[in-house]
Amino acid sequence: MSADEESEQEIPADVTAPFQEALGEFERHLRAERDVSEHTLRAYLGDLGDLCRYAGTVGAAEPAELDVAVLRAWLARQHALGRSRATLARRTAAVRTFTGYLHRRGLIPTDPGPLLGTPKRPRDLPAVLAQDDASRLLDRMDATGPLGLRDLAVLEVLYGTGVRVGELCGLDIDDLDAGRRTARVLGKGGKERTVPMGEPAVRAVEDWLRAGRPALTTEDSGPALFLGARGGRLHPNTARRIVHDRIAEVGEVPDLSPHGLRHSAATHLLEGGADLRSVQEILGHASLQTTQLYTHVSAERLKQVHRQAHPRGTADDARD
Repeated sequence: MSADEESEQEIPADVTAPFQEALGEFERHLRAERDVSEHTLRAYLGDLGDLCRYAGTVGAAEPAELDVAVLRAWLARQHALGRSRATLARRTAAVRTFTGYLHRRGLIPTDPGPLLGTPKRPRDLPAVLAQDDASRLLDRMDATGPLGLRDLAVLEVLYGTGVRVGELCGLDIDDLDAGRRTARVLGKGGKERTVPMGEPAVRAVEDWLRAGRPALTTEDSGPALFLGARGGRLHPNTARRIVHDRIAEVGEVPDLSPHGLRHSAATHLLEGGADLRSVQEILGHASLQTTQLYTHVSAERLKQVHRQAHPRGTADDARD
């Protein structure tokens, strides 16, 4: 299978048949009703496959035997293995979603999920590019040839709009409105939003569409805006590799993932004076609290706001 294609998630073969059946139904539920991303689906099935394997070792051979004692013992084992708080929090969330689904389907008599505690997740934020680094990266990239044009457009759109990598790969050609400098994005939960695009991003996409995409187009390309080397829709894993490789080629720029470019975009919007609500809309966050945790306002911007707004913020004799 090419890197441009989505891979089907595999149900673990080393769990009991009742658990295999339950995991298969849960996977279909996540795809059809929850519309989760492939990344989330892969993480959930990996976590729950491990849970089901563990359950079998302690005598729980079917979903009805998943009680709070089994769940807590599995999570305690994860902690003993040195899993991070973020991983434990994610696995707890996966278990709660799974047991809630099983209970609604009548496969377990009671839902033990709500009885589980949630480890507090660390609030470490990803690294961000300085504005000078972002300019250096995008201005120095080699944009020759179809792949060069594509890669520049990918980075310009990721940084210029703050979209998620899955949202970027899901874009179709007609989602771009070059005249209005906007893109129509399908976000989490199937929610659609319109995000603004700067002139450099629009120009890079137009160059790609004119001189790059036609060279890669095949009968499998469909309406996809960005294509992989074999002509299929660009896969998120390929987009991640593009970001890392292009940053490495330029040098003098900290290595980041697409998520880091998204975070950089939000940070630079705030540093430029955008209000938090506007950034929330651009990023597609359902909750303003998520935006507050996700974005990072530099200390220098806070100092500037203080100097402008506080009556004694500009006092010459003010001490740090």
